Amino acid sequence: MTPYEIYAIRYGHNAKATVAGNFLGGDPHDGPMPMDYFIWLIRNGSRSFVLDTGFDAEIARKRNRELVNDPGQALARLGVDPDSVGDVILSHMHFDHAGNHALFPRARYHLQDSEMAYCTGRCMCHDAMRHPFEEADVVEMVRKVYAGRVTFHDGVSELAPGLELHHVGGHSMGLQVVRVWTRRGWMVLASDASHYYANMEQGRAFPILHSLADTLEGYNRIYALATDRSGVIPGHDPRKMTLYPPAGPGAEGVAIRLDADPTD
Repeated sequence: MTPYEIYAIRYGHNAKATVAGNFLGGDPHDGPMPMDYFIWLIRNGSRSFVLDTGFDAEIARKRNRELVNDPGQALARLGVDPDSVGDVILSHMHFDHAGNHALFPRARYHLQDSEMAYCTGRCMCHDAMRHPFEEADVVEMVRKVYAGRVTFHDGVSELAPGLELHHVGGHSMGLQVVRVWTRRGWMVLASDASHYYANMEQGRAFPILHSLADTLEGYNRIYALATDRSGVIPGHDPRKMTLYPPAGPGAEGVAIRLDADPTD
């Protein structure tokens, strides 16, 4: 298999996130624990995939988040024209993963069956469960379904040699992680299966979830999918930005290369 390169592109920030707010049941040692927001580029010499699409300026204002980089412009800095992207993987349909609807006009979207059923079904009758979703994102995905631009997956799928989707659930009913073959072996882009390194390392769930049992079991599963535990990359931890080198000159603070060796 030809190994893939993996890039994390930082597009958003929440400086108001706290330790107590990032763990189910809180934490007595409260204090600031900022959260970053990422989209991901996975590519080798023959093919490129984008994982998640982020949110735009309007949603940043609505949700009181900071938009620090435009996802489309950041991809262009890595030599990727969003108009040319053929495949977009959505880990799940929460607002920070499924926005920017027009950014990839030619792409086919990959989503778990259970996630679409979840965000269009009876659970969305409850405000607490629909809060992480944006109505416009869900409606736009339905439109993409009717336009023939969505491929649904059920469980485990191989999109290409060395790139797999694995349904994990937990944080959202249809949450999927991406297993990627790289120069470091198998790596796992965990998305919100673990927001921070601490969630999976300490076995303490992030408080927004569909199933606590699936979340906790998911930590074991994502570790088992990787060649080494250091190859499991959490979805929102700012620590990544110092663990891995910039994607190239001028990419400091914008994009890092995850298939490079971490600094510790």
